[in-house]
Formats: sequence, C-alpha cells, structure tokens
Amino acid sequence: MADLPARSGRRPARRGRWTGWGFVGPFMAVFALVFLAPIAYSIYLSLFRKQLVGGNAFVGVENYQRAFADPAFWSALGRVTLFLAVQVPIMLGIALLVALAIDSGRLYGKSFFRISIFMPYAVPAVVATLMWGFMYGTRFGLVGNINDAFGVSLPNPLSPDLVLLSIGNIVTWSFVGYNMLIFYSALRVVPASLYEAAAIDGAGQWRVIRAIKLPAIRGALVIATIFSIIGSFQLFNEPSILQKLAPNAITTSFTPNMYAYSLSFSGQQYNYSATVAIIMGVVTMVVAYAVQLRGMRKEA
Repeated sequence: MADLPARSGRRPARRGRWTGWGFVGPFMAVFALVFLAPIAYSIYLSLFRKQLVGGNAFVGVENYQRAFADPAFWSALGRVTLFLAVQVPIMLGIALLVALAIDSGRLYGKSFFRISIFMPYAVPAVVATLMWGFMYGTRFGLVGNINDAFGVSLPNPLSPDLVLLSIGNIVTWSFVGYNMLIFYSALRVVPASLYEAAAIDGAGQWRVIRAIKLPAIRGALVIATIFSIIGSFQLFNEPSILQKLAPNAITTSFTPNMYAYSLSFSGQQYNYSATVAIIMGVVTMVVAYAVQLRGMRKEA
C-alpha cells in the first residue's frame, strides 16, 4: 500500500513527457520530411553512378573524388568565393551606414529613406535581374542608349570581365534594404540610458557609434553576415537569367548551383549533381559556422 502513491506519481510524469512529444511531433514529422529526407536521399544518390549496362552501381566516394578533381567545379567555387569576399562586405557596409544614418535622428525624412531603401527587396529576383539586364544591354538597353546619345563607348557590363561585378550590383541593390532593416531594428532596442550616459560624459557622435551602437548590433551583424554567406554560395537566379543575355560570359558552370542544375537537368547526371550539391552544402555550413563562432567569441 505504501508503494501506491509513488507508482501513481510516476504516471503523470510519463504522461507529461508524451504530451510534450505530442506538441513537438508534428513539427518533427514535417522537419524530417522536407529537410532530413532530401539530404539523406541526396547522400544516397551521390554514392551511386548510372551506367549504360546494369543501371545504378554503387561507387562509394568516387563521385566525390571526381568533384575534387573537376576544374569546372573549382572554377565555379572560386568565382562565388570571390563574389562573397567582395560583394558581402560592400553590401553590409552600405546597409550599416544607412541604418546608422537613419537611427541618428539627423536625417530629414528618414521614414521615406527607410521605405525607399527597403523597397528593392520587395521586387522579385527574376524581375530585378531582368530589369538590370536590359539596362546593361549595349545594343538595346541603357548602356547602348548612352553610347548612341553621347557618342561614347562605355564598357559592356555583361562582358566576361565585368559580368560578376554586374551581378554583384544587382544583389547589392536588392538586399541592402533587407540588411539595413536588420541593423536598424537592432539599433532601436539599444537602451536609452546608454545614450544618456554618453551625453553626460561628453561623447561625440563617432564615439557613440564605436562604443555603443556597433557593439550593440554585433549579433545582428553576425546574423546578416551568415545569411549573406549562404546566399552567395547559393547564387543561381541572377546568373541563370542573365545567361540568355550574355551566353559568352556566363556558362552553365558559372556557379556551383548552376553547375549542379546543368548536370541534373541537361546532362542527366543526377548522381554527380547530388555530389556537387552535398559538397557545397558542407562548404556553406563550415564557413557559416566559422563566422558564427568568431562572432560569438568576440561578443563574449
């Protein structure tokens, strides 16, 4: 009889654990279906190779060895790495300057500027790329019209030497407002007492920015950097759309995602395409995680 209360006390605890799984279960099912299952299937595909005789054959890591020795893959990876190293700092720097200017309270019509700078982000990527692509055109676009009107010969933005810079301009134009909003939201939650203490100490505007604002938004800066890194490694929409306008400058292996897409849908090489996708996923995860660790270490 003395054991009855103890036993009866265990059942609610067990029932409570199952209740928790009942709340988490739907999310876990969807997460496994739309996230874990595709990754597992891609890894499975990357371990096989389709042959003319015998169908799919297990080849182990041979597809990965082929990718590491593939000059087209390394060229595409180097191109998006260069894109990341140049475009991301410029984009985040502009977004940070705009956010600081709007938050300073000295900018007249800051609501208008905030909406105007954010508005390009609302333009679909396909529309934005088509718009800029026609502006870049030397025969039918804005660049061509300027050449004809003033008798000059401006460089072709869609040439092989400048096309990556032109794509960077499109991405920067589209996402400056998005990152500006992240930084501005972080600045708005900085305690007013810090600004009051700085005013009492006689700190100037630049001192406030260095000592208060930048440290306060370090977490937001790390998040924006991680998002930008992921977006750079996933670069696909802009070059794939501009490829029709600049076929000599943008090849099917211009970026890793374009290369994987071309392998899968044009070359019918699903197994090797999955291998390229898996490698890029790992590279993106490692770089993003390294940036996160560095940002957390500085914050600590």
